Amino acid sequence: MQNYGTLDSSYKAAGEEKGVRKLVDEFYHQMETQKRGQHIRAMHKEDLHIIKDKLSLFLMGWLGGPRNYGEKYGGISIPMVHQHLIIGEEERDAWLFCMNEALKNQDYDNDFKQYLLEQLAFPAERIRQVSQMAHKQL
Repeated sequence: MQNYGTLDSSYKAAGEEKGVRKLVDEFYHQMETQKRGQHIRAMHKEDLHIIKDKLSLFLMGWLGGPRNYGEKYGGISIPMVHQHLIIGEEERDAWLFCMNEALKNQDYDNDFKQYLLEQLAFPAERIRQVSQMAHKQL
């Protein structure tokens, strides 16, 4: 297994900008076409252009590539951005399911696919936790 998570190794393993944008496009395609993803797709606006760009830029920086998200969209706290949504275990798992399906269609090494899904589980769980705390206070 390569040393993913060091410098820009994960960004390069993902195919840099082109590869990350391809993954994001496929992720939203899976969200739209998989029955399990329809509920979380409904949480988004009809036009996905901006959200795809935001996720792509975020992932590029998160994977060790260019950190351009802030220049274009300002600062971000992924859990706080999602706190207005009700995210439970079902939504978290559906998001990860769609990402896993999208990863199956990428030309990434299998060990990188596994690594990436494992790493994405952490922010997905944190989003769920913040959402649950925010909605308990209402």
